[in-house]
Amino acid sequence: MNADARDFLVHIDGASSGNPGPAAAGVVIRTADDGTIVHEEGHYLGRATNNVAEYYALLIALEELLALRAESAVVYTDSELMVRQLTGRYKVKAPGLKFVHARVKRLSSLLKRFELRHVSREETRAADRLARKAIREARRTRTK
Repeated sequence: MNADARDFLVHIDGASSGNPGPAAAGVVIRTADDGTIVHEEGHYLGRATNNVAEYYALLIALEELLALRAESAVVYTDSELMVRQLTGRYKVKAPGLKFVHARVKRLSSLLKRFELRHVSREETRAADRLARKAIREARRTRTK
């Protein structure tokens, strides 16, 4: 990995077991030059909808990218709804999403280049695994 890497490829996914239900976000960040994984995370969110989990996956990714001093990022998500909301094609109607939507817009504007792409579920599988693992681990912790 180039120690000065500032360009990243990011795969994100949100998962909710029930809608709403136990939810988590999964994030995988790689350098754009050689694909080295620099960050992987499954983050349990508590009870939330799948759409909320998708937004929080993006928010977590953006916060990590800024910590890495990223200049550009291409983010891949299987949430067509989120992509359309963030590009302005759809309005954000859910009151619980308006704050996180605004925060995502603000943080993404801090990068020199930010691109959000809708892809198939297969392309976000690694992030999905991390999110589902976080839900399983949270359930296991609660039943002990």
